[in-house]
Amino acid sequence: MTIEQKMTDTATVELTLLGRLDAANSPLLEAKIKQCGNEITELVLDFAGLDYISSIGLRVLLQVKKQFQKDNRKLTIKNMNETVREVFVMTGFHKLMLQEE
Repeated sequence: MTIEQKMTDTATVELTLLGRLDAANSPLLEAKIKQCGNEITELVLDFAGLDYISSIGLRVLLQVKKQFQKDNRKLTIKNMNETVREVFVMTGFHKLMLQEE
C-alpha cells in the first residue's frame, strides 16, 4: 500500500490510500496518521484507490475515529468503492464511520 499526503489547508490533511489496508500495511497507516500530529483538526481519508480492507484495517480506523472524537477533531472518509463499502456494511462500520449512512 502507498499513502499520498497533502495539506488541503493549515488544519486539514488528506491521505489517499492506494492498494490494500491489511495486517501488513496497517502499521504504515497508523504511523502516517501519527506523523500528521495533533495540530490538525480534520483528517480526510480518500479511499478511491483502496482495493481491500481487512479487519485489522477496520480496527485502525475505529481507533483513529475514537481518538479524533475524544479530541473533538473530524475524520472523513470519501470515495469508497463498492467492494470496500460492502465490508463496511457487512460489519456495521458504515454506521460508525460514515456520516451519510
